[in-house]
Amino acid sequence: MSATIPRLEMDQLPADLAQYLGPRVKRLGYLGELFKCAGNAPGVILQFMHFTDSLKEALPDRLTELGALTVAGYMQNDYERNQHERLSVKLGFDEAWIAEVNALEPDEAVTLSDIERVAQRYALAALHTRGLGVDDEFAALAAQVPPSQAMAFVMLIGRYVTHALVVNTLHLKPPVPSIFE
Repeated sequence: MSATIPRLEMDQLPADLAQYLGPRVKRLGYLGELFKCAGNAPGVILQFMHFTDSLKEALPDRLTELGALTVAGYMQNDYERNQHERLSVKLGFDEAWIAEVNALEPDEAVTLSDIERVAQRYALAALHTRGLGVDDEFAALAAQVPPSQAMAFVMLIGRYVTHALVVNTLHLKPPVPSIFE
């Protein structure tokens, strides 16, 4: 874990960020290491979380969780993967579905819907090529969902890449174990 960035506690955060994070901290029972670090850039993390909230409103839960788990798996971000496995269970998603998403093999998946397979194919292609040359994969996704959801899904992938870069750069440890451990 990187000690370069000071870890802030709730009482050290600006009031607007502390107020936003308060319900989350109360529900989880802890202030995550990501927020302790990112609290050093309070306006940035607050806008990042508003962006996250907007993405959750723009997409169905299954596409949101599929995107989050796919990026977390591809980017080796256990911090986010473990949390989204737990959120997926809380949302009522079957562990077999979560395991198939985590496998990052949409063509082998049997519990994913057609839209979910198409979305994961796009996400993996975009991650692998940095979004270059993914015309066919994106067209397949855009053919199955409204334009608003297609664009929200593309931006969701970028959101979770950003999270993974922060976690991987700082070597943050997952606050909770995988549901499969």
